[in-house]
Amino acid sequence: MLGWLVVIPLVAALLVLLVPRDSARAPRRIALVATALTALLAVGVFVRYSGAPADADGYRMVTRIPGLGAPSLGMECRLGVDGLSVGLVLMGALVGWAAAVCSREIRRRTKEFYFLLLVMTGGILGAFASLDLFFFYFFHELALVPTFLMIGIWGRGEERGPAAFQMTLFLTAGALLVLIGLVALYLQVPAGDRTFDIPSLTRYFREHPLSAGTQARIYPLLLFGFGILVSLWPFHVWAPAGYAAAPSATAMLHAGVLKKFGLYGLLRVAQPWLPEAASDWMPVLAVLALGNLLYAGWVAMRQEDLGRLLGYASVAHMGFVFLGLAAWNQVGVTGAVVVMVAHGLLAALSFGLAGHLYKQTGTLAMRQMSGLGRAMPFWGAALVMAALAGCGLPGFANFIGEVTVFFGLWAEPALRGVTVAALFAALVVGAVYMLRAVRRLVHGPLPDGARPADVTGWPARLPYAVLLAVLLFFGWFPGGLVGKIDPAVAGLMPRTQSGVLATRSP
Repeated sequence: MLGWLVVIPLVAALLVLLVPRDSARAPRRIALVATALTALLAVGVFVRYSGAPADADGYRMVTRIPGLGAPSLGMECRLGVDGLSVGLVLMGALVGWAAAVCSREIRRRTKEFYFLLLVMTGGILGAFASLDLFFFYFFHELALVPTFLMIGIWGRGEERGPAAFQMTLFLTAGALLVLIGLVALYLQVPAGDRTFDIPSLTRYFREHPLSAGTQARIYPLLLFGFGILVSLWPFHVWAPAGYAAAPSATAMLHAGVLKKFGLYGLLRVAQPWLPEAASDWMPVLAVLALGNLLYAGWVAMRQEDLGRLLGYASVAHMGFVFLGLAAWNQVGVTGAVVVMVAHGLLAALSFGLAGHLYKQTGTLAMRQMSGLGRAMPFWGAALVMAALAGCGLPGFANFIGEVTVFFGLWAEPALRGVTVAALFAALVVGAVYMLRAVRRLVHGPLPDGARPADVTGWPARLPYAVLLAVLLFFGWFPGGLVGKIDPAVAGLMPRTQSGVLATRSP
């Protein structure tokens, strides 16, 4: 079942290429069917996860895609999920389907657009499910390249070209640092034992820890490489402009799903394989995470463009995940993974709503709009719900993740000052910029002559409803997600439950 999650979008992308150019509707129909099937399969994987047998490394539903890889080099396309990845796979598949549904605005070169969207969807699902280090990186790059093309060709406004170029520079630099770090780790394994198998490498580095000096040289490459991909402050500048210029589907997929690859890479590779260096860098990471929360949140308060506001909000929310990693205890890291899943759903919902507004009004300038709650009641209600989720209101999955991160931080005495600052950012700064946007857009009189149309018909409303429903479901019944994440997180830190500062050997 797991292999089909990757195969279906990629095969559908090839089918789109075979569609005659004069058939404008066929590419969209293929994309809708493929992403819907993928989403249904992902729901099945998530539901069946707890009952599926686990292998010795804790992975379930392990499968291989035949014909991919080079077994003689220890390279094999092997897929599997554990508690860290199963929620991300579910979130990624749902967002991929929602992005396809919300792409009605694309009227030109639809064949190329849906080809790239399907490649992006299949690539990121492959990255989350891959148990091979080569394909872990390969699938991410496969998903990353369409981002630049989609913004440059179908983006909004005159700034789409510079925004795509800036994203290309930053994300390519981040990916290059990650590649150098991964190659350096691979070369630390003796020639006779070398493999790309992630579980085998995890066991090797646990049984044969690298020297402190070697870890100190490699870890910064992975921290800042993955950090750039996640928009870690101060390397975040590509994100707000890129998301503001991106078409709806691209912003939904990248901000919601692809950005989580960097966080997943830190959790899967950097932290467990290089624990002593991670310990040394955690205070620095905590300070940079506060930059995400406070600086990006403050700048978001000053934005007049909804797209840029959502871009800075996305940067700010990544600070919670980095703080969970900085705590590096079971509670904090579990909360960080919950935030990753919840933010992916929320970002997709928010950028999808922004895309509908742009389609109706031709602008995202909040000064020019008000009273949209009356003109577009479904859209207005969905925006209010998204804002409440973004504020961390109880009842949404975002609250579960954020409060769990705070508990994890408070358990570390050295990070209690950081906890207070993060609480201020969450309760005050985040609430101000989200509720300010709601007040300006939803309330007040409708501008003269404005006649924006609401999201009409259940086929168009369904993706927003599903994303909201999943956020609410995991907010009211968090055990369905946390119960899967918690055992996997415990396996990351077998030597301690009291934080990363305790992982150093005596």
